Order: sequence, then C-alpha cells, then structure tokens
Amino acid sequence: APVNLAGTIEAALETVRLAAEAKHIQIQTIFNPVSGTVLGDTNRLQQVVWNLLSNAVKFTPSGGRIEVRLEQVGTYAQIQVKDTGKGISRDFLPYVFDYFRQEDGTTTRQFGGLGLGLAIVRHFTELHGGTVQADSLGQNLGATFTIRLPLNIVEPEPSSDDRHSESATDLAGVRVLVVDDDADMRELAAFTLMQSGAQVATAASGAQALTHLNQSVPDLLLCDIGMPEMDGYALIRQIRKWSPQQGGTIPAIALTAYAGEINQQQALAAGFQMHISKPVEPEELVQAIARLLRH
Repeated sequence: APVNLAGTIEAALETVRLAAEAKHIQIQTIFNPVSGTVLGDTNRLQQVVWNLLSNAVKFTPSGGRIEVRLEQVGTYAQIQVKDTGKGISRDFLPYVFDYFRQEDGTTTRQFGGLGLGLAIVRHFTELHGGTVQADSLGQNLGATFTIRLPLNIVEPEPSSDDRHSESATDLAGVRVLVVDDDADMRELAAFTLMQSGAQVATAASGAQALTHLNQSVPDLLLCDIGMPEMDGYALIRQIRKWSPQQGGTIPAIALTAYAGEINQQQALAAGFQMHISKPVEPEELVQAIARLLRH
C-alpha cells in the first residue's frame, strides 16, 4: 500500500527517543516534500528505519547528535540517518550489511548471533526495490546510512500481482519449525516462509525446539547450526533417536554461517537432509523446502 514515509520515520523515532534522551543525544529531523508515493509494507519500512536509528543511538556517545533527513532524489525517496558516533573503519565498510561478521567461529559460541540488524535493513530495502549504502570517514568520525526507495509515479500493471500471489502459495499449509538463537534471523526466516503460505513456529534454542516437538510435530525443521549450549548437530542427533510418531523422521534443513564442504558432509552425517549456508536467499529457501517435501 502507499506508505507515508514521514509518518513511518516519526513512528520509528518514537521508539528510540527515550534511549536517545538517556544519553543526551540530540535528534534533528529534516523532512522535505516528496512527490509520488512509495508502495510497500509500512511495518517493514518502520523496522528498517528503527534498525538504523537504534544503531545510531547505540554507537553515538553521550551528548552526540543524530540527523534524520527525508528528501526526493530523482525518482527516489531518500532517507538518511547521520550520526556523530564511533564510525566504521574503511576495511569493514564493504561488509557492514553482511549477515554474520564475527571473530568467534565456534558452533557453540558463548554469545548469540551478531549484526543481523543491518542485514535485515538491506533485505527489506531490496524487497522494496530500493538500495542502502553506508558511508563513514573512519573510526570515531560518525556514519551515514542512505536508503533510496523508488517512487511510484506510474500505476503498476495487475499482472505482476497475479505472479506474486502464485509464488506466495508455494508452501501453503506447510508447518515449519525454525530454530535459531538469533532473534533477527528467526524473524527473517519466519517472515520469508509465511509470505509463501507456510505456518511457522520458532524456537530460540535446541532445548526450546525439543519442547515444541514434544507437543506437536511439524512438517519440516529449519535449524541453525551455531547455537550456544546445544548446537544444531546435537539437536538433530537427539531427534533422530526418536520414533517416527515422535518426529524422529522429520525432514530437516541445516542453516549455517560456516560454509564449506566439510559442513555439508557433517550436516548430512548428523541427520539433516539438506544444508544451506547463510545468508540464504528467500526464494532459494522456499524452493529448497518445496523440493525436500516433494521427495
């Protein structure tokens, strides 16, 4: 539906205002008129802006400043979030939107997943046909994030809607359990699958997944490998000891940020039918599940 970008930005600002006040960070907004409308999902775009704002507040020291600007650039609406925070080193800039950039590579790392906020920003922006870019002069020199969303000057043709609804029912009625210790990743996977018609339940740990499976057995398990305490390998080995009635033969796909041939073999040996490395393309994920369930 047409999105009121100024209203969407204001709503996102509301949710970070208290955090900004606690650090005495001044937020300045500059809203310039934009002609035409952006077609999209208001909630998702609000989430995009909120992610950028909460990062800006988190990485800007007390007494700093954040500027939020909305304007039109050619046939695009442009949103900029600029801060006076700790900035981004030149080496890291190309990777800032990647799903997982972390130094601890063990599969049972002590802390959960990192840095998915910006990956989600990129994912939702691109789903809206837009682009996102990060700029920084270096560490402690602040950062600027720029989002451009195409303005709808011409009415869309109805045929594209028909095509969308066709792909949206790929997984109609399929029940999937998504297991991932990272909240952003769970939400992204759940959102992707629900858009394709699936019914999705989520679990934040191996233990939660086992509890869920004891209550009801879904059609498919989608499981992260790198989780604290019980990793994906330990979880699937436990499930494979169960009888078929308990869910012991449930089709399962492993998701891992640690790509490589050895993981493929490890995942299959542990009891997964398929292995997909992150970041996973939504279309690829839906097709993989559809393929596995057809077998």
